[in-house]
Amino acid sequence: MQNLKITQERLGEGTRLTGQNVEGTAYELMLPKEGGGILLPEVMTCTERYLTFFLKVKEGHSMAFNLQLFVEGEEKPAFLIRFGILGGIRARICLDLSLMDARLLFPESSVGQQKVVCHGRRVEKQELVRAELVGLPCFHDVAAEIGELVLTDEYPEEFPIPDEKLVDELGQNRKKEWGGKLHGVEELKAALNEQLLLAKKDYPFADWSHYGGWKGKKLTKGTGYFASCKENGKWWLVDPEGYAFFSMGPDCVNVNRDCRVDGIEKWMEWLPAKDDPEYADCYNVDERRAGKDRRRTCTSFSFGQANLYRAFGADWYEKWKTMTAGQLKSAGMNTLGNWSDEKLFGTTQIPYVTSLHRFPGTQDMIFRDFPDVFSEEYEKNAEICAQALAGRKDDPYMIGYFLRNEPMWAFVDNLILADEVLYNPKRTACKEALIAFLREKYGTIDALNEAYGRTLAGFEAFYEPLKKVSEWSGAALEDMKEFSRRMLRAYVGIVSKACRKVDPNHMILGMRWAWISDPDLVTGWENFDVFSINCYAQDPTAAIQNTVDLGVDLPVMIGEFHFGALDAGPEATGLEGVKTQADRGVAYRYYCERAAAHPNGVGCHYFQYSDQFSLGRFDGENYNIGLFDICFMPYTEMMEQVKRCAQRVYLVADGSEEPTTERAEAIPMIAY
Repeated sequence: MQNLKITQERLGEGTRLTGQNVEGTAYELMLPKEGGGILLPEVMTCTERYLTFFLKVKEGHSMAFNLQLFVEGEEKPAFLIRFGILGGIRARICLDLSLMDARLLFPESSVGQQKVVCHGRRVEKQELVRAELVGLPCFHDVAAEIGELVLTDEYPEEFPIPDEKLVDELGQNRKKEWGGKLHGVEELKAALNEQLLLAKKDYPFADWSHYGGWKGKKLTKGTGYFASCKENGKWWLVDPEGYAFFSMGPDCVNVNRDCRVDGIEKWMEWLPAKDDPEYADCYNVDERRAGKDRRRTCTSFSFGQANLYRAFGADWYEKWKTMTAGQLKSAGMNTLGNWSDEKLFGTTQIPYVTSLHRFPGTQDMIFRDFPDVFSEEYEKNAEICAQALAGRKDDPYMIGYFLRNEPMWAFVDNLILADEVLYNPKRTACKEALIAFLREKYGTIDALNEAYGRTLAGFEAFYEPLKKVSEWSGAALEDMKEFSRRMLRAYVGIVSKACRKVDPNHMILGMRWAWISDPDLVTGWENFDVFSINCYAQDPTAAIQNTVDLGVDLPVMIGEFHFGALDAGPEATGLEGVKTQADRGVAYRYYCERAAAHPNGVGCHYFQYSDQFSLGRFDGENYNIGLFDICFMPYTEMMEQVKRCAQRVYLVADGSEEPTTERAEAIPMIAY
């Protein structure tokens, strides 16, 4: 075990040491708004598994930190572990240094810590030239306190947290006041019943079809299902009646059940017993998140459901459904986005998108969640997973379905899948196919050795784990890239074929890539009807155009985007930050109208319907990104802009009007 002291020499650029407590174990730092922190050279040579320390951010908002690891010749970190922490809360942080093998994207967070995420490629200790713990850029200098830094092989037995109330009886952040915040159960009842009375059944625009399409542009006769159409170089979606359709709406339209409470129960002003007959159904224990390598059992409470029950009584769900459908339609939102409550599908007269309930996997994975795609097991599992579409194949309100969301393997920029096949010690079907590919191309091992600059004894050498074969030579790189593309074609093609066999009526909406981390990710786009990306930015134009420039001739749908602020609700902005709730609305409109104006843009879905829990959802995200807060009250200024956008979006998409030029002032994100 090593104890680390903070010294002046450890401080990163711009970071100031402002104090030290009397015991000499805690140090006060001022982190510059550009981002700053401390150097940790011991991490580069240590044999211990964990870096632990106590951390407190002396601000009224959350903060994100990185443990950043650098290698020779690269300006950016080759690997980093990002984590979040609540403002004003002293908590023990534990970072697992064995995660440098890149096996996990989302490790488990500890009590008092927010979400943890790993970015970058696999690195080894001997490669490292610098290690640093830094706070991410913020909109101001940040005061922090850090202490008791230890490198150890022992996982901490305790994660102490302060004894104070951070959430009120309605699940709201107690540390903030904002317009629309409710104070007590009686205000909740009155406000939600008023929202229910205001609910309308129809869209507010006379030129919109029953499905939310635009009667001003009839593109086809209509097939009874949603489809796509290209007219004069512009892609459109087409509603079942043949009208032009631009898809707008929130993801996760549901009664949130993932306010994580295990280990932090004392931070709640009110939390009923798990066996309370009125609220037992509000609890959820997610055993899936308590499996391998997990030390916590994820226990969540639905403050949303509890609030609806207290306002509406036993028939709370039907009243919520009526209220929500009315709120969304009144704002001109014509789509229920991904992960919405399936009981809303076909019962609200709002079109929807969905995903396969489960994307096919295999017992032996290649890297993270990439399956052994050339195995019979993958093909059989694809057929099984596709059966989930059978029940909705005749539903006219279903726009289409995504095959999956943000594959974890694709978070590594420029990942070469064939390299991972050869690094993986398993004798997978992909490895057999890769060796067969090399045998067919080179014929003899001597010919391969000449091309690769090696002295391998035979093709059997590829059965042993080999590192970064693509770096052996130019020919090796070309071969590994080509075989990776073959893997990608199988990855998307096999499951697409299985799905079309079960459901020939609806569009395949693609994979919802988190970003195009390598140009080859578009391989196999011909299997889709729509290409989907998630795009967190102020303006989606460049991301859509990048997809087109890579050769994809399809409509492009954005599955996720959002904007958060710090003047209401939870204390982190999410992946795009702005100053105020009014700015969130301005940013929303600017984004959507630019998506509509692009020749390939056919929809953008806002993430998400309601705020995340201020103390963190199942994985620790606590973002102010909802159209509604945890009490289902709309953020009025934002919803006004949502409606303004919907009112003219078809004219913008058709080129009759220019997209708005009004932009919100951005601030650095607080997200993890």
